[in-house]
Amino acid sequence: MRAVSRIRSVTVFCGSSSGNRPEYGSAADALALAIARRGLRLIYGGAAVGLMGRLASTALARGAHVVGVIPESLRSKEIAHDGLSELHVVDSMHTRKRMMSELADAFIALPGGIGTLEELCEIWTWAQLGHHDKPCGLLDAADYYAGLTAFFDHSVAEGFVREQHRSMLLYDTEPERLLDAFERYEAPVVSKWLRTREL
Repeated sequence: MRAVSRIRSVTVFCGSSSGNRPEYGSAADALALAIARRGLRLIYGGAAVGLMGRLASTALARGAHVVGVIPESLRSKEIAHDGLSELHVVDSMHTRKRMMSELADAFIALPGGIGTLEELCEIWTWAQLGHHDKPCGLLDAADYYAGLTAFFDHSVAEGFVREQHRSMLLYDTEPERLLDAFERYEAPVVSKWLRTREL
């Protein structure tokens, strides 16, 4: 008998554009199907366009409960999805990110642009600071994140990121493996990392 999952809701950050490769859309479909198969709730940015819209529509078509969170200022630009299980229209990007964080048990970034990277790095930073102990991961497609993960490793080598903090960001190319890793994840206990000079 399968153990009860501790992951019930997943926030996914991804592009409001579709990108130039079909693999990006396929990755969004695969993640949506994995979320639906596991009976998880999908939390995302509420748009009907790009990878965001594809992710939501695929999940909805497979019976998943899909919650969108979108700022009023982006409602027309990102074109809010009108077929969601729930749509929250909020007053700012800050409120959007806070709500997406509070609703989720885990976080995944699909390919996306600057906004996706900002959302991922903020939620990862919150984990580093001990504000939450929820798993964070990259779901890669067509090596989109290869350069970024190499940079993160370089940051460790150069002494700007601790290895324990780097390990908080999981990585995979298969959604089922990533979700399985989330179930096994235990946030590392890291002591204060800031060092002050002795006066």
